[in-house]
Amino acid sequence: MALLEVKGLTKRFKGLIAVKNVSFTVDEGECVGIIGPNGAGKTTIFNLITGFLKPENGSVFLKGEDITNLKPYEIVNRGIARTFQLICPFPNMSVMENVLVPLYGKRKKLEGNLEEKCSEILKLVGLSHQKDKLARNLPHGDLKKLEIARALATEPKILLLDEPFAGLSFDEMAVLMEVIKKLHESGLTIVIVEHVMRVIMNLSERVIVISEGEKIAEGKPKEVVQDKKVIEAYLGVSTIA
Repeated sequence: MALLEVKGLTKRFKGLIAVKNVSFTVDEGECVGIIGPNGAGKTTIFNLITGFLKPENGSVFLKGEDITNLKPYEIVNRGIARTFQLICPFPNMSVMENVLVPLYGKRKKLEGNLEEKCSEILKLVGLSHQKDKLARNLPHGDLKKLEIARALATEPKILLLDEPFAGLSFDEMAVLMEVIKKLHESGLTIVIVEHVMRVIMNLSERVIVISEGEKIAEGKPKEVVQDKKVIEAYLGVSTIA
């Protein structure tokens, strides 16, 4: 049984079809990339999976349980966490305090001291040295790590990352790629929406391509970038270095 199963999702906005009959599965332990042009419907798919939007048609299943009509906090409690393109930490709270907030929501299930658990998460994403700094004073790359840390604090079975590399320098990208690789190697299931193809090629075991709200291709990264429909819709070239 797949960890996550998306079946025939369709979403309209005032007659415009943003997502059209999209289906895919994600197995436990996978790292799956979702690519497509701007406006293709990628973030809308995340919003449908996590309960921020409700589909006109289709269903979402987590380990066989239909979670389509659950509220976002109920979906988080069942094990799906996500990051957002627009990072909104608590600016006047420290890095550690920002991560403690979601940890308190899990305090009944967690063993040991919450600050110790917080320290483990911060070490995992490379923010231990910034734990006492106010979130508003973090550089952009560290804010991206903080967003991931806050999602990890919910103890997810699957982590959805929405364009985590947007706006980062090459050096910041390299650091964040290592963080995500370590998370994946630890056994965490990850789905990542991203435009930076170097990232997708390096991190993803499988790639799903969305264009105009529809899934047009799916497969291993090196196969997908050679697909004519993908080249026409998104890449514009036949190979990626």
